[in-house]
Amino acid sequence: MAKSAAAAILLAAALLGCLVSASLADQGTATYYTVYTPSACYGNQDEGTLIAAASDALWNGGAACGTMYTVTCVGGTNETPNPCNPGASVTVKIVDRCPSPGCQATLDLSQQAFAIIGNLGAGKIVIDYSQA
Repeated sequence: MAKSAAAAILLAAALLGCLVSASLADQGTATYYTVYTPSACYGNQDEGTLIAAASDALWNGGAACGTMYTVTCVGGTNETPNPCNPGASVTVKIVDRCPSPGCQATLDLSQQAFAIIGNLGAGKIVIDYSQA
């Protein structure tokens, strides 16, 4: 009986930990882009493909450069069926500023990063994101 009580306590603690970490995530939107250089943070330096451009809300005068975010798709913004890849998340590095005015999302992900978590056909998705 003591083993099952201990297992129940461990399970409850694990579930609570998941809820706390999920509650620390911010919600926003993501779009994607395909031309990665030059970037506002790194010029013509190649920073790979798991990257993103930050909206003005995250840019903070360039202080966002190099910040890592873990991003998960939680829903669509239009009628595209299956906008999310269930259970998938991606960690991206901020390398650029999403052009303002005209930025349509909280994070403008590289096409490769967007494809990991969402359907490219959706174009724009609702995301949870948190600093990694």
